[in-house]
Amino acid sequence: MKREAIIIGAGYSGLSMAALLAKDGWQVTVLEKNDEIGGRARLWESEGFSFDMGPSWYLMPEVFERFFTLFDRKREEFYDLRRLDPYYKVFFSPDDAALLRPDRQANVDLFESFEPGGGKALERYMDEATYKYDIAINTFLYREYKHITDFFNKQVVFEGTKLHIFSKLDKYVSRFFTDRRARQILEYAMVFLGTDPQSAPALYSIMSHVDMKGGVFFPKNGMTGVASGIADLCRELGVKILTGQEVTAITVDGRTAKGVTTRDKTYTADLIVSGADYEHVESQLLDTAHRTYHKPYWDKRVVAPSMFIAYLGIGRKLKNLEHHNLYFQEEWGTHFDTIFKKPAWPENPCFYLSVISKTDPEMAPEGCENVFILIPAAPGLDDSDDAQREAYYDHIIKHIETVTGENFHDDILVKRLFSQRDFISDYHAYKGTALGLSHTLLQTAVFRPAHRSKKVKNLYHTGQYTHPGVGVPMALISSEIVAEEIRKNFHSQGL
Repeated sequence: MKREAIIIGAGYSGLSMAALLAKDGWQVTVLEKNDEIGGRARLWESEGFSFDMGPSWYLMPEVFERFFTLFDRKREEFYDLRRLDPYYKVFFSPDDAALLRPDRQANVDLFESFEPGGGKALERYMDEATYKYDIAINTFLYREYKHITDFFNKQVVFEGTKLHIFSKLDKYVSRFFTDRRARQILEYAMVFLGTDPQSAPALYSIMSHVDMKGGVFFPKNGMTGVASGIADLCRELGVKILTGQEVTAITVDGRTAKGVTTRDKTYTADLIVSGADYEHVESQLLDTAHRTYHKPYWDKRVVAPSMFIAYLGIGRKLKNLEHHNLYFQEEWGTHFDTIFKKPAWPENPCFYLSVISKTDPEMAPEGCENVFILIPAAPGLDDSDDAQREAYYDHIIKHIETVTGENFHDDILVKRLFSQRDFISDYHAYKGTALGLSHTLLQTAVFRPAHRSKKVKNLYHTGQYTHPGVGVPMALISSEIVAEEIRKNFHSQGL
């Protein structure tokens, strides 16, 4: 008889975990709360429009390629991929915009146009970012951290100055550039890691290598297409994926996980791995005695932003926009303050806007555009009032129209809003966070919640709350780490 494993959640972390366990000989069942797979990377379809509901950037392609090679397969067997050009467009004001491209010299010239010497400064900055990335990917990301000495080891101490682990990103970038546009391009990714440039370790300058050198790609059918590809791999390996099966409790006998309960069935298993929201699993699915982290722990965490999202189907083509678009206001610290210091709805916020139909016309009816608008917002804000939410949406649309020079109101065929209350109801997200925990120094590596429960035997966690952290590539890496830990632990038990 094969050993049986239950995976909670069919997001990227849950699906990748399921495939890895099935490869190792487990009989795996994935239980997904929602009616669609993908977790935050679900697909929503309406009137001929197909929307990526969550992740929309395909970065670090080498992580995906590595994942499929673990099964002696190739990524292209499961989905097609193309490099974007331009990578993205940045609006600094209604009259000032820039394109970031795969062409290195074009980016050097762009930074030179920002300030004298900016081109050479970019090359020096990118050399350092690439150095850090190589160290991170080859040394830090794919390993488990159980003790503080695992992180603060000889290599970290020796490399610490070069990696700038103990410096802040904003101050580090300012050593190279004075122009705010150059600095914002190199710092913007921090919000998608759940923090702000003034708090993020300068180590995360590696993100500039990730997008500007590693490249920005697009998978056919969007990020939901990638999730579907991994799900196809799972099914080939014999994994059962059951949707509409919300886990309501984890069964613990003594100190050993024995199975889970859904709203209408009980499942037994030798192993439980959760890809669901970590805080929800601890506080709602386990009895108090079986929790590793209690309320005071979560109260002290720096929680990553939530998001105010609008999915729009537009009945005409948009000329002023690219596939990926970003807007950075001149004093963007004001927006960060409303997220991390004085929680409030930002008045004239920075925003991200994607038009996926620019690359994949099949994601919208002919002659139309598929638009995804994202405003980073503080977790825990009250958005229960429908009228207030609609009023904020109207305010945001006017702001975006002013910045981009595109009119949206008159041509909207489909509209759906998604914000804090939806992250909570759909994903049990702690405080409505869209991402999990911020990437501060004290929430990095060993300082993130553990992969293995300290109170319940045979219970593990994968995904964005754990090491290495936020983002789709990190979810895949997290599952690789957990799979290796499970191999070691069950081998040591003679199983």
